Amino acid sequence: MISASRNVKFDWLTILLFAALVIVGWINIYSASLSDIGGVFVDFDQIYFKQIIWIGLSIILIIFILALDSKFYERFASIIYLISLVSLLLLFPFGKEISGATSWYSFGGISIQPSEFAKAATALALAKYLSDIQTSMNRFKHQLKAFAIIALPVLLIIPQPDPGSALVFSIFIFTMYREGLHFAYLLLGFFAALLFIGTLTLGVTWVAIIVLLIAVAIYIKNRKKRPNILKYSTILIACIGFAFSVNYIFNNVFEQRHRDRFNIVLGKEIDVKGIGYNTNQSEIAIGSGGWTGKGWTQGTQTKGNFVPEQHTDYIFSTVGEEWGFLGTVLVVLLFLALIVRVLVLAERQRSKFSRIYGYSVAAILFVHFFVNIGMVTGLLPTIGIPLPFFSYGGSSLWGFTILLFIFVRLDAANYYYT
Repeated sequence: MISASRNVKFDWLTILLFAALVIVGWINIYSASLSDIGGVFVDFDQIYFKQIIWIGLSIILIIFILALDSKFYERFASIIYLISLVSLLLLFPFGKEISGATSWYSFGGISIQPSEFAKAATALALAKYLSDIQTSMNRFKHQLKAFAIIALPVLLIIPQPDPGSALVFSIFIFTMYREGLHFAYLLLGFFAALLFIGTLTLGVTWVAIIVLLIAVAIYIKNRKKRPNILKYSTILIACIGFAFSVNYIFNNVFEQRHRDRFNIVLGKEIDVKGIGYNTNQSEIAIGSGGWTGKGWTQGTQTKGNFVPEQHTDYIFSTVGEEWGFLGTVLVVLLFLALIVRVLVLAERQRSKFSRIYGYSVAAILFVHFFVNIGMVTGLLPTIGIPLPFFSYGGSSLWGFTILLFIFVRLDAANYYYT
């Protein structure tokens, strides 16, 4: 289904922001992976040159995505979603284990991570379902089906285990909120996160006491309105029950490496040489950059390979060391500009499907951007998710490219000249 129109107007600001991020990302990958400054540039064994190949293939992929008719993505959204689920399911018998997770298919020297593509597939499926229903998202059966679309890939990703990628899918709740989901769901999710962190930090007993005191205070404040005691009791029991389940989830669902990372961020452990080494070295690298940085390829932490995985999940530490505070601000502004631009385009869509998909794109980009930088700067636990368009890797680059440029194609459908 190739588009027949030649008068399609693409949003070039979005494309330029994408290109800027990819180029700046590659510049930092080059510095982080360069092992011999005097070596030849064309070296297939060097990570920076492999990334050039992935970027070149991404350009071909972009051309293909933009050439398809925009209606193709809505019409085949369910099929794309099902193919994505099958690709995740087949990892269990056929996947390759890398860094403790069976999240990859290996074809010769090439590894593909299907969870990176599942984000776009889930965004398409959710947009298809929410645009097809004719009533408000406040109806429980519609909420249940929408949550099921999000939950299915998560249930296949968690056992790999890959909690970082699974976490990303929770951001779809903001897309549902834009389409009418009650604000209480956002508050419930936020409160659940507070309970989780609070239980790990203070313990079950103290959390249960605090929740009970809050419930009593709210009840007393609203007693003139004759609040429903059964409703308050149910919520109270659910909250305390969740608090008691936290330790089981933490000790039996999370792996030791994930528990260690949470404990380090929460200040319960200090381990700058073991599991906390990456984050500690990343903070040192960023802090050593000062205001203007040490200069491209001049970072001592980077050149000394002190930060493991610096060309992938920790690529932002290279920016901090070699480009300084001003460089990090520029990168942050580029990401924020792209996210805001996608939101602006999403809000002007004439198609409900395009609007919903656009909000999903912005939400996914934001959670990756926010969590990755929080992880690299030590504000959040290390959960291993890449910085969009920046981190080295074909699956990551292709996944985000597909995600973004499907929306660019959908947006262009608003600009057929007559």
